[in-house]
Amino acid sequence: MKRLRQVLAAAIAPLAIIASVSGAHSQDAPIEVTIGWAPPDVSGVFKTATDFFEKSAADAKGKGFDVKIITSTGQGHDIAQQVNAIDDLIQQQVDVIAVSPADVNSVKPALRRAKEAGIGVIVVNLLEPIEGLEVDSYIGYDNTVAAEVSASAVADYFGAPGVLGAGDKLDVKPETYLDRAFWKENFDKLTPEQKAAIKAKGVIIEGVSGNFYSNTRLTGFRNVLKDFPGIEIVGAPCAGDWKREKGTNCAEDFLQAHDDIDFIWAASNEMGLGAMLAAQNAGRLETASDGVKVGDGKVAIFTNDVTPESVDRIAEGKLIGETTHGFADWGWYGTKIAVEIACKQDVEKIFDIRPRTVEINNARLFYPDPKLEQIDWATMRANCKK
Repeated sequence: MKRLRQVLAAAIAPLAIIASVSGAHSQDAPIEVTIGWAPPDVSGVFKTATDFFEKSAADAKGKGFDVKIITSTGQGHDIAQQVNAIDDLIQQQVDVIAVSPADVNSVKPALRRAKEAGIGVIVVNLLEPIEGLEVDSYIGYDNTVAAEVSASAVADYFGAPGVLGAGDKLDVKPETYLDRAFWKENFDKLTPEQKAAIKAKGVIIEGVSGNFYSNTRLTGFRNVLKDFPGIEIVGAPCAGDWKREKGTNCAEDFLQAHDDIDFIWAASNEMGLGAMLAAQNAGRLETASDGVKVGDGKVAIFTNDVTPESVDRIAEGKLIGETTHGFADWGWYGTKIAVEIACKQDVEKIFDIRPRTVEINNARLFYPDPKLEQIDWATMRANCKK
């Protein structure tokens, strides 16, 4: 009997060693996480976000994770195609889906299906909670606030205190957050008479008329300008449908109809770049080096989003001010939060990008090398329960 126990012990010992080694290797092996990314398009601002989803995934490699990004999308903000893209990601059994909804209500059923399948959901591009949908994390910004920042830059350029144009210049460092709180603090010091003395005429290029994003941005822009009655919006907004070509067309129509407008605000980057080209081709683009000349027929361009291309135009002075929506942040932190969700860790329910003004003095803080904090992948790996 004793001899039998010795034989069994001798046989089991190598297996125990193998199991121990195998366990050690499993602890060191990278954890695989698959993230489905469903933007409404892959051009312009969404290309920037996609690039940084990929960069964040690459940053995790060799640090305990093997992160795969599957980008599944339609073209040109086609709602049906985006819903199909989400369903395709569900079929592929990804761990987490990140989506920037082309239309909030239209994607809700598909995202409910994702949750029912045990897939985490991240919504980027807005912070406003989507009623009737369980979302693990929102990454983005308040669209109303973003447009308030844009209108604040317009008011600053034409005479309010700040960093742009004709008003009193404030001594601020380039890294100062020119967010809504910054602008409000300075504008609150003005009397109603001082605000009314600031004069300009402008026009608006909105996105898809009636769309959630377009409506909230129009609301935010008007929220600020109602305190500056001397800044007049001429006519109705033109719908540029978030597209550069349509933004160009809208701007051309406005320039032909009005020889005395001072600015164009386009609610998105692509439309803003289109407006810039139209004004430039018409010989009516006002640049940062020109200075403010109300009523001379030249137009200053203001817009929203911020991409590498538009930062180049800001640095050249061809765009006066643009509100950042943090597309690099979407991807960089979107990957991080998606991995945390897959690892069954607590995540930030709201990740606020804090929209702020980008102008000629701070443009290079945003691109080509945006300042993004390092991600502690090692700690995430140690605490991962996937």
